Amino acid sequence: MSKQSSLNRRTFLKSAGMTALAGALGTSGTAAAAGNQKNASGAYNFDEVYDRVGTDCYKWDLQIDRFGRENIVVPMGIADMDFRTAPVVTDALIKRVKHENWGYLSLSASYKDSICNWNKSRHNVNIDPKLLLNSTGVLPAIHSALRAFAPPGSKVIVQAPVYASFYWVIDLAHCRTEESPMKQVDGRYVMDFEDLERRIDHDTNVLILCNPHNPTGNCWSAEDLRTLGEICTRRRVVVFADEIHCDFVNKGNTYTPYCNLDDEAIVRNSITFNSTSKSFNLAATKCAYMFSDNPEYIGRIMDAGHVETVNTLGIVASEAAYNEGGDWLDQCVDYIDGNMDFAQAFIESEMPLVKWTKPEGTYLAWLDMTELSAKIGAAEMAAEANKMRQPGEAELHAEHMVEKFLVENAGVQLNDGYRYGFGGNGYMRMNLATSRQLLEAALRNIAAATSKA
Repeated sequence: MSKQSSLNRRTFLKSAGMTALAGALGTSGTAAAAGNQKNASGAYNFDEVYDRVGTDCYKWDLQIDRFGRENIVVPMGIADMDFRTAPVVTDALIKRVKHENWGYLSLSASYKDSICNWNKSRHNVNIDPKLLLNSTGVLPAIHSALRAFAPPGSKVIVQAPVYASFYWVIDLAHCRTEESPMKQVDGRYVMDFEDLERRIDHDTNVLILCNPHNPTGNCWSAEDLRTLGEICTRRRVVVFADEIHCDFVNKGNTYTPYCNLDDEAIVRNSITFNSTSKSFNLAATKCAYMFSDNPEYIGRIMDAGHVETVNTLGIVASEAAYNEGGDWLDQCVDYIDGNMDFAQAFIESEMPLVKWTKPEGTYLAWLDMTELSAKIGAAEMAAEANKMRQPGEAELHAEHMVEKFLVENAGVQLNDGYRYGFGGNGYMRMNLATSRQLLEAALRNIAAATSKA
């Protein structure tokens, strides 16, 4: 490991052109007031390097706190975007803030209309506003639904590797996670329906579907969803469809809403969860929703104690985004798709130790770093570190060592694959929803670090 430890990080930064980039990062975000406004051609500026440091930003400031400012050039783990928000959202928030009273807010019909209209126009999804429930986030909404359908101690199925916070929310509901591992065929993940059916028993009440899938990026086909739905409906397992990434679909691919399947029984045996928090990067505004075609299911969630907590600014931001932010999102998705193509070409030509297949959806890259992990002896380093663990400290895994290696030698933080459950070993998750300048700098730094590993 001495060779890796002695790598000159300043050389990496210089080779990546980070001197100029550091200047851009050092510029206050307020200095370029028109940074994400439309130019004369109607295009938004997603190339801008927007400074988020010092704003209590989870993606940037938390990683700086963990690893030190000198070690973080580009954090690319946490799943939010580095772009300025859509200007229509900012304008709506400024207008509301000028009304200087923050008493109780009623949930307006116009807010629910914005959700229904967006889903209809974008995805041909028909939502009955009477069967639409508000929430402070998709995870709190899933927690409410678990309380209604999954008794404490019962099993909840996920298809692993999968979004790490599903494990947390299942545990919070005092249920047990049952992983149904996916298979890989020609570099793509596929559902293992035989394994799924074997794992369902009398104690299984819920399956959480991720569509598009985080972290693998699958946009599940109608055939996939229909097969899954037939199994779950026949076995009386309610499907919770987390479709928060649905607006991010890469060119040549299609998102199929679970609630649009052509089988009424399958659709009625489901609840869909969504939010503007991914599409428009509004996680901080704490605003999400869930809906179903089944009045009984919505009633059960309310009877189990769901409270439609309302965040005034979240409602304002989400309504503005859905009503007026479509062109911003279209350009954002197109820009990220370009980032995907850039990253794919770069990784294939410059990173022989990294394997990756461009995803069908989301803005996430699920990188196979098995060869890099083996070359730096990550498993052995984790084993040695665990010998010195203090009581109560979490066990370290090889992916933690890969994360540490990349931070110390490339200045890039990625999410370790272990947290995504079965099948995550050897993988790292990278968020590509950032300026191409930052993406290129990160990739060049990683390539330089891995070439000398």
